[in-house]
Amino acid sequence: MARDIIKNAGLKATPQRVLVYEIMQELCHATTDAILNRVRQQRPEITVSTVYRILDSFCEAALLAKLNHPNGKTYFDINVDEHHHLLSDDNSIVDVEDEEIGAFIRQKFAEKLGDDQQIEKISVQIITSKK
Repeated sequence: MARDIIKNAGLKATPQRVLVYEIMQELCHATTDAILNRVRQQRPEITVSTVYRILDSFCEAALLAKLNHPNGKTYFDINVDEHHHLLSDDNSIVDVEDEEIGAFIRQKFAEKLGDDQQIEKISVQIITSKK
């Protein structure tokens, strides 16, 4: 399955790319360090630079999205469809799929956009903390 997804995105489905994509399917949201740790457990010969290049190519091909957490770390997200996130101060990330949020924002901003502009994607990040 991962092999087909990578090929359909126009990329060569190398064993390294397949491994990174399968790891992301398991993790859903992950930092580069977390991905590297998992890669090294299975294929220690894969270099750090290779993993970085794979992640960049996946983002360019819209197989992954980048998410900047308030903790300062960048997370990769396997879900590239329009959705939102709850970001907690304990570093957790929860996906929120709610079409009403997107519809509300589209309605509110439609009048503010010029005739030559359209909203391509909405991604709301709600930052939470313990009381």
